Amino acid sequence: MAAAIVVDCVTAWLGTGVVVGVAFLFVGIDRIDAAARGCYAFRPLLLPGLVLLWPFVAVRWFMLARRVS
Repeated sequence: MAAAIVVDCVTAWLGTGVVVGVAFLFVGIDRIDAAARGCYAFRPLLLPGLVLLWPFVAVRWFMLARRVS
């Protein structure tokens, strides 16, 4: 029972991380970092880190988007 809960939590974390990571790579990275515009070769390399650290990325993205607007 406990193992199933852990597996479900990890699956939810990684699924949410993939969604946030892909959205950030397609939409957010150009707005956050001007040097990333046009550099498409390195973006797939960022995805594993984005998947694991998605809460930090989402909060930072949200805070910077609010400040720019």
